[in-house]
Amino acid sequence: MSSVSRKSYIHRRIDSLQSVRSTSERRSRGGSLVARAIPVSHDDAYSYALRVAYLHYLVQPKTKRKQWVPAPKPPPRTHTSNIGDLVKEFVPGNSTSVKLPHTFHTPLLKRMEGVIRGSETLPGYNEAAVKKTFAQAYTAFTEASFKKSIDKERKVEPLVLIFYSAATKACGLGHTPGDDSWKLLVDRHVALFVRLVTHILRAQGGERDKPELMNRLDTLEKKLLTNDQNLFIDTSQDAGKHIEVIVPLSYDIKDMPMVQAVAKIFGLAHSDVQAHLDAQRPNWTEEAALRDLKAYQHRLNTNMSGVLQSQDFDVEEAYQDWKKAESPFLSAMMMEILTAKPELAKTSSGATVSEKALPASPGGRQEEEQSYADLSRALSNPNRNSIYGIENRLSLSSMTLDDTSSIRAVDEAHYTFIPSDPREFLKVIANYALEFDAMHGKGDEQNGPFSKQSMELLTELCVRWRIPQFTRLIVYIEVAARRFTDTLFTVIDLDSAFELVKSTPPEKELKKPPHIYLYGESLATIDRGRWTLADFTTYQQTLRTLHDALLRELYDTLMHCYQPKPPSAGPAVHVLQNHIFDDPSFSRKEEEAMEYTKMLQDGMAEQAAVVYRGFLDTEIPPDQQDWNFSHVKNLGNSVVKLCEKIQKRYRSNPVIMGVNPLTVLAETIFPSFENDAHELVKRIIQVAQDKGEELPLQDGFDLYKELVEIRRIHRSSLPNQPFTFDIEELLVEFVWRWIHNAEERAEDFVEQAMKHDEFQVRTRGPEQPPSDADRHSHSVIDMFQLFHQTADQVFQLEWDNDVHHARFMTALSKIFANSIARYCEIVDQRFVKEMDTPRPNEQEAAALAQTTQSRFMQYAKDAWNNKEKMEPFQFYPESLVKLNNIEWAMQELDKLERTMNVDACAAILEKVDGPKKQARRPAKYVFTIKIVEAEEIKACDPNGTSDPYVVLVDEYQKRLHKTRIIMRTLNPRWDESVDVTVSSALNIVATIWDYDTFGDHDFVGRTSLKLDPIHFSDYLPREFWLDLDTQGRILLRVSMEGERDDIQFYFGKAFRHLKRTERDMVRKITDKLSRHITASLSHEALRNLLGRNLASQVNSFFKRSSTLPTLTDADVENALQSLFAYFNDNFSTMKETLTDATMVAVMTRLWKEVLMAIEALVVPPLSDKPSSQRPLSQRELDVVFKWLKLLYSFFNAQDETGEVLGVPAEVLKSPKYHELNTLNFFYFDSTENLVRTSERMAAATAQRQQQQLQGQMNSNRLSAPPTFGGAAAGPAFASMGTIRRGKSIMMSRNLGTMRRAKEEKRKEAQADPSDDMILRILRMRPEATGYLKERHRQKERMAAAAAAAMIVKQSVSQGWNSAGAHFGRGGVPRR
Repeated sequence: MSSVSRKSYIHRRIDSLQSVRSTSERRSRGGSLVARAIPVSHDDAYSYALRVAYLHYLVQPKTKRKQWVPAPKPPPRTHTSNIGDLVKEFVPGNSTSVKLPHTFHTPLLKRMEGVIRGSETLPGYNEAAVKKTFAQAYTAFTEASFKKSIDKERKVEPLVLIFYSAATKACGLGHTPGDDSWKLLVDRHVALFVRLVTHILRAQGGERDKPELMNRLDTLEKKLLTNDQNLFIDTSQDAGKHIEVIVPLSYDIKDMPMVQAVAKIFGLAHSDVQAHLDAQRPNWTEEAALRDLKAYQHRLNTNMSGVLQSQDFDVEEAYQDWKKAESPFLSAMMMEILTAKPELAKTSSGATVSEKALPASPGGRQEEEQSYADLSRALSNPNRNSIYGIENRLSLSSMTLDDTSSIRAVDEAHYTFIPSDPREFLKVIANYALEFDAMHGKGDEQNGPFSKQSMELLTELCVRWRIPQFTRLIVYIEVAARRFTDTLFTVIDLDSAFELVKSTPPEKELKKPPHIYLYGESLATIDRGRWTLADFTTYQQTLRTLHDALLRELYDTLMHCYQPKPPSAGPAVHVLQNHIFDDPSFSRKEEEAMEYTKMLQDGMAEQAAVVYRGFLDTEIPPDQQDWNFSHVKNLGNSVVKLCEKIQKRYRSNPVIMGVNPLTVLAETIFPSFENDAHELVKRIIQVAQDKGEELPLQDGFDLYKELVEIRRIHRSSLPNQPFTFDIEELLVEFVWRWIHNAEERAEDFVEQAMKHDEFQVRTRGPEQPPSDADRHSHSVIDMFQLFHQTADQVFQLEWDNDVHHARFMTALSKIFANSIARYCEIVDQRFVKEMDTPRPNEQEAAALAQTTQSRFMQYAKDAWNNKEKMEPFQFYPESLVKLNNIEWAMQELDKLERTMNVDACAAILEKVDGPKKQARRPAKYVFTIKIVEAEEIKACDPNGTSDPYVVLVDEYQKRLHKTRIIMRTLNPRWDESVDVTVSSALNIVATIWDYDTFGDHDFVGRTSLKLDPIHFSDYLPREFWLDLDTQGRILLRVSMEGERDDIQFYFGKAFRHLKRTERDMVRKITDKLSRHITASLSHEALRNLLGRNLASQVNSFFKRSSTLPTLTDADVENALQSLFAYFNDNFSTMKETLTDATMVAVMTRLWKEVLMAIEALVVPPLSDKPSSQRPLSQRELDVVFKWLKLLYSFFNAQDETGEVLGVPAEVLKSPKYHELNTLNFFYFDSTENLVRTSERMAAATAQRQQQQLQGQMNSNRLSAPPTFGGAAAGPAFASMGTIRRGKSIMMSRNLGTMRRAKEEKRKEAQADPSDDMILRILRMRPEATGYLKERHRQKERMAAAAAAAMIVKQSVSQGWNSAGAHFGRGGVPRR
């Protein structure tokens, strides 16, 4: 729409209204139709306003003033000369009716004490002289003889006389002889005493019980005060009084407030107005006002012109209601005039007219003359109280004027105080009043557009001109609308005018309301049917005029709505909605409203475009080489601030006339900004790349936040319009750069944190023991603070792309996993070094270890010391703190895993990548090598055993892992794992060494294994028995996983690093204690226990006794006392530093060592060869199981309440514990039965595995069968045991999955009974050698069948051809 068409529309309604107004006709008060009212001049308006104001002064109630009248002089004061006669006269004591009550003396003394202290509440008792007198009397009253006399006789006379004597003595002190002025004080003080006695008696009911006494005391008090008005002196009283007299009228303008208001409104000096009044005083009289009312009443009663008539109203009932209400108003106004000037009434004898009623329509002149005569007689009656006495008694119902010749003919319709067109005159005067009030500001008493003085004048004009309330209010709106269209009024002033006419008058005005029809109601409460037709038409036209003017005002206002300080559109909208649209007299056309909305929307869009062009000119430099992200950010910031400002500005009223300023702004400015911002950012990045520079990361992040905020506003304002470009895709490289920097920082951070950490328990005070939360050191705390801060940095971006966010989290998890791996590596190295450092007692023995002879001597010494109490191992606190750090790190890593929502991120990437990711060849592979055990290794120590440990290195001689040391065994079991990451085939070498405390370690044997991803393409675990180059063999269990760029994989690696580090450290600790465990639970210890009674056994043999000496439970328990003491000493040392969770982990590992020692004592290790170990006797086995029970109770220590202080029972009752307990069922069974049981269990196991394999094939699952084993490099009897799929990294991604995997393993062990323990028993049976070999071949056949089935399954599921596996690039099969 063009600007010309919009302009024409805005003025269209005004023009149409003007045309209607020019052709419309008005009704005059006389009811005739006139084309247009005659304009009212300034002088005429002033003249009639002055007349009414002057009349208000004449008829107002006369002012009264106070006049002073001197009082007569009081008689000279005298004093009482004979108090005794006075008391006898008024208080004789010979009557019982005037005696005091019993115990009256006590309350009297209390009240006198109050007077003396100044606490008496009665007036007049706080003067110093009074207190002095009462103190003097109090002394006399408290004498015992006087008190006894008063209690006996109960007379008032002694009390008064004694008080009079005390008062005379107290008041006379200090006065010269002949000075009798003080004697007046004696009478006054005695009167105060009498009043106090009267008050006490009244409180005790004296008026009811002793009325005669009370009367006599009152008389005595008055007699004493004959020349004193009261008991206390009032110095403020003057000799005289004031009387009220009526002030005569001054006829001076200074005494006429309303006349002064007229002078101010019309801008005239008081002298000019005074001169005008003086000149018109003979004409503007009360008599003229009375004639106006008489003429108006006559016209009203005779339906003549000059008043409203029936045709002026739409409904006859409305006219009758108005006419009926006018008669009482006219009577009251006449009464006011006659009251102000009674001489206007004729004097006549007879009764007053107060009781005469006023007929609804006067019947004739005779009745009017009679009522006027009655009023005259009432006013001239000399017996009335005052000239105001008739105010509430007069009734002017039949009043008339006797001098009809002084009144103009009624058909002339001419009045002295009423103009020819009262409505027009009221409009003009109201306009002048508004103009004056606007020029001179609003006073404190102003309510609405009119001041109090102006409102009083206008109200008086309506009273004298008989203008109804609805006409009065519509005139006010008419005037306000005219001033608004002439731009002399603001919208707020217009709203104030509407509020004025729609609110009821104040309550104080309604107590004596002016004589106006319906004055107590407002324009909103008056029924429109009671209005005159002229008022209704005028009001409709006024509303239409205001509607068009307000729309123009609103349009002009909203064209500035996007400026910094625009004018408020609220007032205009408020007036339109609350006073125009909601008014029943206004009708709105829908098509005009829609046209205005469209025009308003177009105009605001143009203004929004202008504002945005201003932003561009301000924020963006003209030269492209100078552009940077701050310019785009500032431009976006300007847009956001403007949107926020508009949203806040129009929060309470977001839609104005169908237009939302924020939506218009967003629709106009957002697409432009988005396109410009996209091009600007791409250009800035391109320029930086051309220059070989990197843009600051923080600038990119700040820009992202700014753009995201704009996008948020865009989506809320324009939900159906998409954002122009993808912010995340545009700025994602900044996040990747930041992540790369974070990775570099993390590598150095871990090194520095370890370097500055002393690994000490953090204490809060010397007397406060550290809690578990204080038992880890700063390095691990700082590391995880770095992790959380790094993750929080990404979280704070609130990156609105789930795929990007998941990839960010994946990259961060890789950083965290590498940092944790490095931390674990350093901690483990330091821990091993600290644990292997010789202790002081070991250093002392080092000097003896120079020769072979000294070494043998040392062994002998150790063996001797073992018989006594062993000293606990001296653990370094920093070593134990390192273990606490690892345990705390697992807890914190689990929290971090939940914070980063790892599973959700993995699910998002799995959904996006899908099969494409699965088919992708891994760049690296992770081999998990578990060093399980060794058999029949070379003995290197003089005692025929070795202390073996394994060192694992790669083909480049890089150490990969070192196991713990197993003391004094040729069949060690390590059960330790290590992860090796490779990208191609790698050879590893496993070397077994014999640990020597002093000197070089001895070589035991060596073997090697090739880790080739091609050989592990099925990702199934394999076991390898590798022969050593000397003697014996070692068992390695190997599994492979593809190195995955997966968040769960990285968290799994991190958790596995921590768990293995914790396990290795715990094993290192337990290794220091395992020597004593092995010694205490060995065959030698068992033989020593059973051989203590050897002599008694021999004696019983020679004595031919058939009963062997019994072995008591105390003997069995005493055999373990040294072990228990050793445990307690070490536990108390570790408890000072380790946390509760870590302490339980150490004890759990020790329990496992105990179970392994007992197991080695009972049965040999699992193998396909016979064992030289002999089985235990029934007596020996009983001792072993008693030891097991005692050790269980020791580790599951409980206090008196039953609370477990050690390891929980569910942890102690492990599968190994249950296996040992089942030995009693098979240990002494025959070989034949054991073989049958083993065959039955093997058949059941084979059938179950076949069913599981078939189910896996049907479900197309890619998991290994539980008993699948690979090809062995040598004899592989260990495969006779069930080989389950190894612990994958994905099973260790958080503490929850680790706990679930552990629980599943426990349940699987319970649900899948194995014959391993039977086979180990059979190793001690030479006759079972053949069965052992056959069982081994059976296991191999089952493993080969399972492997073949798995290959077929993978071929079917992955679509391999029949020629063989289809390999991807590099010869590595795709998963």
